[in-house]
Amino acid sequence: MGIAFPFSAIVGQDEMKLALMIAAVDPKVGGVLAFGDRGAGKSTAVRALAALLPAMSAVIGCPYQCDPADVAAQCAACRARSKPSGKTKKPAALKAHQVPVPVIDLPLGATEDRVVGALDLERALAHGEKSFEPGLLARANRGFLYIDEVNLLEDHLVDLLLDVAASGENVVERDGLSIRHPARIVLVGTGNPEEGELRPQLLDRFGLSVEVKTPNDLPTRIEVVKRRDAFETDPTAFVAHWEKEEAKQRKRILAGREHIGAVKVADRELEQAARLCMALGTDGLRGELTLMRAARAVAALEGAKAVDDRHLKTVAPMALRHRLRRNPLDDSGSSVRVERALDELFAP
Repeated sequence: MGIAFPFSAIVGQDEMKLALMIAAVDPKVGGVLAFGDRGAGKSTAVRALAALLPAMSAVIGCPYQCDPADVAAQCAACRARSKPSGKTKKPAALKAHQVPVPVIDLPLGATEDRVVGALDLERALAHGEKSFEPGLLARANRGFLYIDEVNLLEDHLVDLLLDVAASGENVVERDGLSIRHPARIVLVGTGNPEEGELRPQLLDRFGLSVEVKTPNDLPTRIEVVKRRDAFETDPTAFVAHWEKEEAKQRKRILAGREHIGAVKVADRELEQAARLCMALGTDGLRGELTLMRAARAVAALEGAKAVDDRHLKTVAPMALRHRLRRNPLDDSGSSVRVERALDELFAP
């Protein structure tokens, strides 16, 4: 893997950057969908996030990178190794090391076996043993699964992702194998809406949806070109120049993760979230849940003690724009409809 463009050096695209940081602080938000113009920095931002994220603790030798401190989310092998033993009946300590948070690409042409895993044919032929060869979902556990051109993904892979996103587990039963392993992934999808729409079932699984547009002001466009040129001319020097800012953002994410459990969400803010979703006619309650979680993550990133109206207003467009029903009597874009509802709800 080559040197990634620094996250802090990305010009503009503030909504996309904030959405990715929210997902990094609280994966329960449900992933990020970035739709918009080609060449506007969608893929760059996702790969930059991978380099920015703090390392995580993982069990040594585990193909799923299980968290040694979270027994409930461990694979069967790690749980068996950590079972209490001896007179003290204390769980056995699993040896762990620090590893980068995985950001795994899911290519459009990937086979089902490559995604979910399959029988290790080489071992089966050489030793006559049935052994599981983990797939992309195993490698992405506790991290991010990145799908470029997600709207062009084949239907059978979409169905797989829907099951895994809902359950947090990957179940493989084929070739005489029966395997169940953790697959707690954050989906990150990018695409161009001109090339096709996303299936509603998968669209709903993304917690946040951001619109990525080419900058239309001259200074911003010039700065984008200057920074990209400087990076491609001397990547090492460019990354070194931005390391202090990267360290600040990394520290901010870590502080947000530690603080999020203490952030309060008052009943008034829950009521405001519910009123907004009702005014927009969103289906189900996933809108309110995502809105609350995203607002809490933003508050945690700021170090705030409680969610307030400002946090709700910040995250509402990205949490709700992709959940709106089409209204034949209103041809306004979804972002405009959310902004209009916000103005009415939070009118002075």
